[in-house]
Amino acid sequence: MVPFGWRIVIGAVGLWMVDGLWSSMRLVPGNESIPAQVVSYLVIGLVLAMVNSLVKPLAKLLSLPLYILTLGLFGLIVNAAMLELVSWVTSMTSFGLEIDDFGTAIGAGFVLALITAVLSIPVKRRSNGR
Repeated sequence: MVPFGWRIVIGAVGLWMVDGLWSSMRLVPGNESIPAQVVSYLVIGLVLAMVNSLVKPLAKLLSLPLYILTLGLFGLIVNAAMLELVSWVTSMTSFGLEIDDFGTAIGAGFVLALITAVLSIPVKRRSNGR
């Protein structure tokens, strides 16, 4: 299990990496200084960690038949929906994550899941004592 603080940092780094892959996904406002962008990514990472901790388990439980029917591929849709939810929540602030379409959210959710899985490996090993 990855501690919550590390989830925020890993999510922020993952969002930063994914943000560069799609022009239809961006940090708003994007013309800030580097420290302001880092803080923005950390806050968005916090929102992402909270959504993934609170909402995603419920969404996975409610869509369990679709997970079974699609052999787990429905997880791509759930990840995209969680990113869209983060985008919606952060749009209520003066900064946030903006995603133009659901196709971008699906691709970004897939890549973000891969990045966070890879970045979580050292943290999991360290917390397990290996």
